[in-house]
Amino acid sequence: MLPKHDVLQQLIDEKIVAVIRGGTAEEAVQVAKSAIRGGIRAIELTYTTPEVGQVLNQLADEEVIVGAGTVLDSETARHAILHGAKFIVSPNFQKSIAALCNRYAVPYLPGCMTISEMVKAMESGCDIIKLFPANQFEPSFISSVQGPLPYVRIMPTGGISLKNINEWLDAGAVAVGIGSDLTKAYRAGGELAVKQLAAEYVTIIKKEDN
Repeated sequence: MLPKHDVLQQLIDEKIVAVIRGGTAEEAVQVAKSAIRGGIRAIELTYTTPEVGQVLNQLADEEVIVGAGTVLDSETARHAILHGAKFIVSPNFQKSIAALCNRYAVPYLPGCMTISEMVKAMESGCDIIKLFPANQFEPSFISSVQGPLPYVRIMPTGGISLKNINEWLDAGAVAVGIGSDLTKAYRAGGELAVKQLAAEYVTIIKKEDN
């Protein structure tokens, strides 16, 4: 199992986490594998996907970092970890999930919207905070938060697109979560459309690095 620090560093290095919310397990596998073929190397499989444990199993051999999202309680977090999830993501902060993830040295990325929520999450050992839903904020929110909380690392998720990803990264986001774009692409154009869209995101990131 990868050390916690290595998982966090991979998420920061990759900068894009593909959030896969499939209508079926098969759809989730196809979208995830197509995103991987497009160059994305960090995948979050949500627990709203039917039989998501099977999806985690099917991605075990891929050369990517796979985590679990929409995790609402510690029991679900443990289930995800036992099925190979390398990081855990929630739409909100749950202290019980933080405690379990700390016990197993697995990164926990909770969704937060306020300074108070972020402070509680940081005090519970959360190294990256998911700003969710990000479409309720402007990218400048990150610098505003980092005034009183200079060490907070934020990953906006929800409403991130090809049009605004650079704005968020330039504003200080350590990574971003993308999702609905990939699912829409799959339902409109199948696996090839997902692969092409993923490749566009990766290209933007590479330009950003240069």
